[in-house]
Amino acid sequence: MKLAAIDIGLKRIGTAVSPDGKIVFPQDAILRKNRNQAARDTDAFLQTWEVEKLVVGIPRGGSSEEEMTRRIQHFVSLLDFSGEIVFQDEYGTSAEAKERMQGAVRQKRDGRIDSIAAQIILERYLQQCTPES
Repeated sequence: MKLAAIDIGLKRIGTAVSPDGKIVFPQDAILRKNRNQAARDTDAFLQTWEVEKLVVGIPRGGSSEEEMTRRIQHFVSLLDFSGEIVFQDEYGTSAEAKERMQGAVRQKRDGRIDSIAAQIILERYLQQCTPES
């Protein structure tokens, strides 16, 4: 099953894909000019990769949890996606992404950190779904 994850932010949407449910690859972030354009670009990303399940990062805890959850759910409702959508806690993914990219990123606004955060969201989801052997 082909999976993708998105990390929805106000300026960029980080993206990552897993073609086999095992390995996760970060993709180019989607720059967000407005929500309709961002939804169209996200739909195009999902169609290009023939995604069957979308994992959406959602904040748990923190003072803005309720507001961000509402915004994320509204954005997801704009997508023209017929596959399964699941929500995954994204707590700490941006900090972890910055740690992973330490020394490798000069221009922080290029969206790489956002897509690494999406990669972490998808990796966490896959870890929860795969029992340890």
